Amino acid sequence: MNAASLHAGDPLVCDQLAVGLPGRPLLATVHARLAPGRFTAILGPNGAGKSTLLSMLSGQRAPRSGSVSLGGRALSALGALELARLRAVLPQETAVAFDFTVREVVEMGRFPHRQSPSQHEARIPRDAMEATGVAHLAQRGVNTLSGGERARAHLARALAQIWEPRPDGATRWLLLDEPTAALDLAHQHQAMALVRRWAVEQGIGVVAVLHDLNLALRYAHDVVLMGAGRCDVGPVGQTLDAAAIARVWGVQCSEVRASDGVPQFLVAAG
Repeated sequence: MNAASLHAGDPLVCDQLAVGLPGRPLLATVHARLAPGRFTAILGPNGAGKSTLLSMLSGQRAPRSGSVSLGGRALSALGALELARLRAVLPQETAVAFDFTVREVVEMGRFPHRQSPSQHEARIPRDAMEATGVAHLAQRGVNTLSGGERARAHLARALAQIWEPRPDGATRWLLLDEPTAALDLAHQHQAMALVRRWAVEQGIGVVAVLHDLNLALRYAHDVVLMGAGRCDVGPVGQTLDAAAIARVWGVQCSEVRASDGVPQFLVAAG
C-alpha cells in the first residue's frame, strides 16, 4: 500500500490512543474519528495533554498504546517524506537558528515536493505569504520580526507545504499547536477564518490546539475536550457548554449570543 491508496475523505483515527509521556502518568485515552473538511479544536487546561496528543496525530511522537491511522493505515507505516506530503505541522516553538528571510522560511514548506515540483512552484510561497498577510515582509530576516509576524510567517510555511491538492487525491491535513498565542485580536480571527475556509472549501482536515474557547466556538466544527480525567469528542455546540467548562476548568460561565448568532461564553470572576 502506498500514498495513492489514501483518498480524499479519509479520516484521521485515534483508536484507544494513550496520551502521555514515557514514565509519566497517563493523561487521557482518546478514541476519535477526525474528519477532513472540518476544523477540530483540541481544548483543555494546562497539562491535559493537548500538545502531546497533537504530536501523536502528526506522527512525531509514538503512542504509549493504541494507534493513530490515516485511511486505515498506521502513521508509523508512513515514511517521513510521504507523511510530510500529507500533513503540515505548526509547532508552538518556531525559533529559527539562522537568519533566514521570511520568503526562505516559507519556501522550506515546499521541501517535501522537491522531487516532483508543482508547475506553480515559484508562485506558491508568494501566494502563501499573501494569504497570511506577510508578503510585505518577504525580504525581512525572520528573527527580526515581532512574535505575531513570525507566527504568521510560519503559518504561511505550513500552508505552502500542503498548498495544492494531491495528484492522487489523498487528504491533506494541517495540524496547529496554539497558532493564535502570539497574534493580536484581529490576526487571531483572520488566521482562524483562513484555516476554517481551507477546511470547508478544500476538504483539508484542520486540527488545532486552542486556549480561547470563544475562538473554538466561532470557528471549529468539532472539539476534542481533554481534562478532569476524561476526553469528550463531538460537535462544538454539543460538547462545549457551561457544564463542561465548569467540570474541566473549574470556572462558572454564562452563554451569550454574538450579533451574528454565534454562541460565546462570559466567564465569571473567580
